[in-house]
Amino acid sequence: MSLRSTLRVMIVDDMGVSRGLLVQAIEEIGIWKNRAENDGQAAFQKLIADPVHLVLSDYNMPGMDGLQLLQALRQNRSTARIGFILVTGSPTPDLVTRGKALGLNNVIKKPFSTASLKQCIESVVGPL
Repeated sequence: MSLRSTLRVMIVDDMGVSRGLLVQAIEEIGIWKNRAENDGQAAFQKLIADPVHLVLSDYNMPGMDGLQLLQALRQNRSTARIGFILVTGSPTPDLVTRGKALGLNNVIKKPFSTASLKQCIESVVGPL
């Protein structure tokens, strides 16, 4: 069985269009075990209850932003090893540095292509 068919992904983005584009892209890649949340706190609670292999999270969200979600995941024993890719329109050096200090695995800039997202995911989980 391929990694592509077993990989479980959660997409976290407060914007419905952005969530939809991420879901569409990962399904084009062939990753069908995915679910989406529209807020960091709800995603965190669901990930504690049922961890996934990889989280694709927007940075700029109300309440709990992407880096706060990453920090919460890294501090929880059951979610500490989940792969984490930050999705943002402006990956500033400061943002990337802060993310890496928290255990960020990769960053992808919006807008992205399916090919660039696949490459970004593969850098975290290995060849799909």
